Amino acid sequence: MTPYIAELIGTALLILLGDGVVANVLLNKSKAQNAGWIVITAGWAVAVFVAVFSVARISGAHLNPAVTLAMAMAGNFAWASVPGYMVAQVLGAMLGAATVWVAFYPHWKISDDPGAKLAIFCTGPAIRNAPANFACEAIGTFVLVFGVFCMKGATGAPVGGAVYPIDLGALGALPVALLVFGIGLSLGGPTGYAINPARDFGPRLAHFLLPVAGKGNSDWGYAWIPVFGPLAGGALAAVVYGALGKF
Repeated sequence: MTPYIAELIGTALLILLGDGVVANVLLNKSKAQNAGWIVITAGWAVAVFVAVFSVARISGAHLNPAVTLAMAMAGNFAWASVPGYMVAQVLGAMLGAATVWVAFYPHWKISDDPGAKLAIFCTGPAIRNAPANFACEAIGTFVLVFGVFCMKGATGAPVGGAVYPIDLGALGALPVALLVFGIGLSLGGPTGYAINPARDFGPRLAHFLLPVAGKGNSDWGYAWIPVFGPLAGGALAAVVYGALGKF
C-alpha cells in the first residue's frame, strides 16, 4: 500500500466513525438519538485513535492537511508529497461521508431538519461571526498540531536520562485521540471544531453531490473558515515549535 492510499483509507475511517457518531445522535429513530455533545466528542476521539493507529506505520497518519502542511514547514515531511497527501485526505473524507449516508439511508427521509443533516457532514458556527469563527478554528488546530509536535510519537528521552516509551503509532494514536477529545470539550462549541480542512471540505462536497433526502444548501459561504482557519493554526504551530528549538 502506498502512503497516499493509506492517507485516503485512514481519512475515510476517520470520517466514517466521526460523522457516523454525529448521525447517530442527530437523525430520527437512531438508537443513539439525542445522546449529546459528550458522545459526539468521545466518538470523534475514538475515530482519531482508530484511523491513526490503522495507517500510521505506512503514511505517518497525517489525515489532515493542516498536519501535513505543518510537518513540511517543520522539515519533517517532503514538500513534494504535500499535494498528493492533501488530495488523498479530501477524497478519503468524501468516501467516509458517502459511507455514512449509505449506513443511515432510511433515516435521512424521516428526519426533518436540513441543518442537522448538514451538521452530520460538516461543521457550522453556533454564532456566525467570521473573524471569531476563524480564530477559534485556528486556535484549536494550533493546539492540535503543537501538541502533536510535543508528543512526537516515538521514544522520548528527557534531560535526566530516563527513557519513556510513548509510541502508539507514528503520531502517537492514543495521546492524539485524547488531545482531540480535549479540544472538543474545551474549544469545540463555537464552531464544531473542524480542526482539519479535509474533514470539513470533503464531507461538505459529499453533502452537495449526494441525493440526501430533505437536505438544504451546503453553506458554502462558511466553508472557507474550516479550511483556512486550520491551515493558519497548523502553520503557526510549526513556526512556534521551530522558534522554541523543536524540543
